[in-house]
Amino acid sequence: MVINQEETLDLLKELSTQDFLDVGLNQVAYIRRLETIEKQADNIYAVYAADGSQISLMDSYETAVNAIRINDLFPVTLH
Repeated sequence: MVINQEETLDLLKELSTQDFLDVGLNQVAYIRRLETIEKQADNIYAVYAADGSQISLMDSYETAVNAIRINDLFPVTLH
């Protein structure tokens, strides 16, 4: 099935606010380094769903990336 540009625009106009909020929800997870209270403590990495809800905390960046990939998501880093 081939959709031309006009049909694509019509489909996009029908998307609701919730549809836009759900974009990437099942495809992308974000990684963000959290500042620890004690400067001597190791970094903690938070993993978030595309909608911003926190999924988990990991003790290393590599662990966060691996957990995301194991769950068939694409990891994205937030700075």
